[in-house]
Amino acid sequence: MEPVDISGDGWLAAARRVSSPNCDARPDPADISLIVVHCISLPPGEFGGPWIDQLFTNSLPANGHPYFADVHHLKVSAHALIRRDGSVTQYVPFQQRAWHAGVSRYQGRERCNDFSIGIELEGTETEPYTAPQYTALAMLAACLLRRYPALTQERIAGHSDIAPGRKTDPGDSFDWAGFRRLLREKLADNGSA
Repeated sequence: MEPVDISGDGWLAAARRVSSPNCDARPDPADISLIVVHCISLPPGEFGGPWIDQLFTNSLPANGHPYFADVHHLKVSAHALIRRDGSVTQYVPFQQRAWHAGVSRYQGRERCNDFSIGIELEGTETEPYTAPQYTALAMLAACLLRRYPALTQERIAGHSDIAPGRKTDPGDSFDWAGFRRLLREKLADNGSA
């Protein structure tokens, strides 16, 4: 993935853009203070294809796969998706609220969608994520930390951390230590601490 830059309107300059209607205004646009890491695969355990784009744009066909009958009606999105090859798709500009976290709490604050950025990794909770995904995630997170002053390296959590008992992603297959090491390297490469 190329180094990322965020335009004035909250879009990644180098990412593929697919606008999702599943977003709205944040209560406080200046309060972007958490990154939430998720995982997704549609159908479960399968990678590639148009299904994630279709889910996030409310066009997933109920008859496209037996699993879709239960999820096609959901109104969900994320700010960005990182595919297995490290390519990034953005669905919602960062200053908007994406509908990714659901019922959630972080450090005593509820409604994490209000103040977080949701990043989906194409994968499962049990299968290892790819090296290109970790690289892309570290580059994107470093860019977000430089852009939004309330974000810190410590304010990056998994969906399971903000919705324990309800969600388990990104799962035990996510290498937090390796990701945090890569993030520190990306921040150091750009003169940040």
